[in-house]
Amino acid sequence: MRPSPRLDPTAVDVTVTEADLHVVLADGRELSAPLAWLPRLRDATPEQRAHWRLIGRGEGIHWPDIDEDVSIASLLRGARALGVTR
Repeated sequence: MRPSPRLDPTAVDVTVTEADLHVVLADGRELSAPLAWLPRLRDATPEQRAHWRLIGRGEGIHWPDIDEDVSIASLLRGARALGVTR
């Protein structure tokens, strides 16, 4: 029996397009969320979106120019930003 792969839900890379947030996790999984779920990122300029850093050893992402934080746990749950209903 082959051992199951070790899951590591920490971010190692982030890309933000005009429509989506893409996150690569340490265990090789990739997550995507529509920017419609993240209004601050949606409304940010491409330069602001590109200026991010990992926080909490990859447990979250911070965009200092717009003071936005997104946790990897919330992305895994499919959670939207507060106040976003659609």
